[in-house]
Amino acid sequence: MDYTFNILADDAGLRIDKFLASKISDRSRSFLSSLVESGLVTVNDKQAAKSFKVSEGDVVNVSVPDAVELEATPEDIPLDIVYEDEHLIVVNKQKGMVVHPAAGNPNGTLVNALLFHCKGQLSGINGVLRPGIVHRIDKNTSGLLVVAKSDLAHASLAQQIKDHSVTREYRAVIYGHLKESEGTVDAPIGRAAVDRKRMCVTDRNSKNAVTNYKVLEEYKDFSYISCRLETGRTHQIRVHMSYLGHPLAGDDVYGPKKVITELSGQCLHAIRLGFVHPIEGEYMEFESSLPDYFAKFLSKLQKKS
Repeated sequence: MDYTFNILADDAGLRIDKFLASKISDRSRSFLSSLVESGLVTVNDKQAAKSFKVSEGDVVNVSVPDAVELEATPEDIPLDIVYEDEHLIVVNKQKGMVVHPAAGNPNGTLVNALLFHCKGQLSGINGVLRPGIVHRIDKNTSGLLVVAKSDLAHASLAQQIKDHSVTREYRAVIYGHLKESEGTVDAPIGRAAVDRKRMCVTDRNSKNAVTNYKVLEEYKDFSYISCRLETGRTHQIRVHMSYLGHPLAGDDVYGPKKVITELSGQCLHAIRLGFVHPIEGEYMEFESSLPDYFAKFLSKLQKKS
């Protein structure tokens, strides 16, 4: 796709990447900067430098290459399988593993591992990059996920999630102490206006989001909590806890600038998952123990307290 812009007085003086970000809203600023660096942006028929500032009367041309559709391939990666039958599989995802391939993570994902383990027998509802994926957890969140092997199972599980009937309990360590020992955060979540990779509590272009929390233990500067999701928005627990002024320990996006590096990301674990079996009709519930990184951090906090 190609774009042509004639610079008006109001935009004069803007750096080229900032100007493009203001005009092409469906692309990230980093993506647009990469186009400039690749020589795909010209000003008055000359390649623009990244530091170039536009002037009134300039003609900017942008050439966006056609997207190449990726396809996930099987990879022999070990999986922690909690339950499996011919219809579905419940996996305890390790911290640091991305759920499905995307730009920047074409392989080494949970989907790559599942394709190998299941010999390709996964639901096709979500396409070739997300086969079987009914719901997701963040790269640096560990814990339980259910994956569908058939379209019939996928449709049933997806409907249960939509109906908010799936049990999803997480454990987290947050900064500070909450005012109430338990409560509910009912605050809509949408993408941040400035940084599109971040989510935030907002009334603009957002979806309702509800998190129920309970304090399990308090330490000197942190609290150990349980969170039950009624909805499943992107980064929901991380955003809601940050919104309350108590971001997750280790969170390098929504937490303080000085990150707890030993955690390698947010201290968040999907500990319990329950749903009605899509074929058998019986309620099933699974629980996973806290991973080593989480247990060691809790032990450290307990000793300090």
